[in-house]
This record gives sequence, structure tokens and C-alpha cells, in this order.
Amino acid sequence: MNSSVETTPEGTGGGMDLFGKCLSVWVALAIIAGVALGQLAPVVPETLSRFEYAQVSIPIAILIWAMIFPMMAQIDFSAVVGVREEPKGLAITTIVNWLIKPFTMFAIAWFFLMVVFEPLIAPDLASEYLAGAILLGAAPCTAMVFVWSYLTKGDAAYTLVQVSLNDLIMLFAFAPIVVFLLGISNIQVPWDTVILSVVLYIVIPLTAGYLTRRTLIAKRGQDWYDDVFMKRLGPVTPAALIVTLVLLFAFQGEVILNNPLHIVLIAVPLIVQTFLIFFLAYGWARLWNVRHCIAAPGAMIGASNFFELAVAAAIALFGLQSGAALATVVGVLVEVPLMLVLVRIANQTRGRFPA
Repeated sequence: MNSSVETTPEGTGGGMDLFGKCLSVWVALAIIAGVALGQLAPVVPETLSRFEYAQVSIPIAILIWAMIFPMMAQIDFSAVVGVREEPKGLAITTIVNWLIKPFTMFAIAWFFLMVVFEPLIAPDLASEYLAGAILLGAAPCTAMVFVWSYLTKGDAAYTLVQVSLNDLIMLFAFAPIVVFLLGISNIQVPWDTVILSVVLYIVIPLTAGYLTRRTLIAKRGQDWYDDVFMKRLGPVTPAALIVTLVLLFAFQGEVILNNPLHIVLIAVPLIVQTFLIFFLAYGWARLWNVRHCIAAPGAMIGASNFFELAVAAAIALFGLQSGAALATVVGVLVEVPLMLVLVRIANQTRGRFPA
């Protein structure tokens, strides 16, 4: 594989920018701002809730497209052909992400939310939290992986291949996995609703990103696209994410104020799942003698989540005020500090992998 290909996370130019480093802080501030907005100016969420079509919030849909499109626009699917030279890392990532991770997330979340925390959470609300965890588990990370790859000195080209293949698989596997796991959780969601979410929040932005990338590179060249266009587009995702979270918590304010302990309870299974999946993929890569620059980013993909998609799907399937939406946002809150811990672990164990 041509290792000269360079991929930078969200137009940062290589490292994790201030927003990425402090993502959990921004999310916490969005929680405070959203709750305050809902309590002090309830007319804002009430007015926005009127703009819906087929149970889909138009303002939220626009914000979610703004979150996801820049990520899709940086994916080069032509890089998938280069995986033939080093298939082990891709095999591990694919198997862990699609045959293991969604089901361990379901099992761990079900055990904690429905059994261990049963005295602390009402059954209906626990089911909604479980649904949010399922949505997180069925969506492996896309954009932030480039950050983790950079921080662990990963092979940027190989990381691009891993992310590209995951996005392709997600087109076909996300809906069936979500429907299956929600079904055995006794959470009934119509197929057409899930498929609509996939079309709205995967197919459309993915197609738009592909066409944008292909058209602009043909007209202006690869260097202009990477160094100018993507850097200009980079701030759109974090800005849209924060505004979405503010609105989400404006609707969730009463739930949070009445049940602050639930934030902690939801976080427990998400933390357990993150460490389990990372060490499973990372350990497997060590047993197969996969190079560290491939093993570390590959393990990070499974350990982290495409939380933008999970938030979008939770809102589309269950609504802004649902426990499922709240659970996916808790996933955003805990992910960055956890992933930074795993980055440190990966860097400290680099010497155990082949040079």
C-alpha cells in the first residue's frame, strides 16, 4: 500500500485541534446551555418541534447533514483496492466491528441497564437507554478515527481503507443489525423507519460527499481539495454537533434534572464496552503479528462510535425527548476521554508489536 497517502482529521492539518481535545468539555457545556434554554426559553424547542415531516425534525435533519457530510467528503473509496497487500488488519477490524461489537454492546448494556440497575431505572426508560446503546454499537467510528490514528502514529492510508470499507458495510448492515437487536429487546421499530434513517443519514450524505469529492478534485486538484476545501469545511461538523446537542438537551432538560444519576448509569456499560472491544481487537492484532501502525487505529475504530449517526438515528426513531437520544449523547460525552486513555495505552505498548 502506498503509505505516502496522508489523511488529516477534519481539516485540522494533522493533530487534534482545540475542539477535538476538549470535545467532552464542549458537550458538557452544550448540556448546560441546552437545559438552560429549555427551562428559561421553552418557546424555542416548542417552536422548532413544529417543523416536522414524517416524524423527522427538519431543523435537526439539516444540522445532522451538516455534521456528517464533511466526514463523508473526506473518504476515498478507491483506496479499498490497496488492502490486498496487508489483509490481516482489515479482517480483524471488519469481524470485530460487525460480527462482535454490536452484540457485545447489546449484552453488556442489557445486563447493566435491565438487571444491575433495575431498581434505579423505570423499565420503559431502561428499554429506551438500551436502544440508544444498540444504535451506538451498530455504528463504528468514521471521522474521529483519523485523530486516533494520527496520535498513535498510524498508517494514514490503511486507516483510510478501514474507514472506507466500514462505511460501505454500514450502508447494508446497519439497518438489519439495529432491527434485529431492537427486536430481541422487545423494542419494536418499523423497518421503513430504520431504512429512512439509513437513507437520510448515510446514503444521502455519502453520495453527496462522493460526488463533491470527485467533482472538485477533477476541477481543482487533490492538493486544493485537501488543503483548502476540506479545511474550510472542517469547522462545520463541530459547530453543527454542538448546536444539535444544545437543542437535544433543550428537549431533554426535564429528564436530566429529574434523573441526573441516569447519566452515570448509562455511561457504565458504554465504558465497559469501549475497553472490551479495544483490547479484543488490539490483542488479536498482536497474536497475528500485525504492525502497530495498523493495529492501533484498527482497534480504535471498534472502540469508538459513529456517534453522529447514532444520535441522528435515535432522534429519527424515538424522538428528541427519548431516552435513546439521551443515551447516544452520553456516548459522545464519555468517548473522547476514554479514547485518549486508549491512545496512551497503545503508544506505551508499541514495542510489543512488529516493527
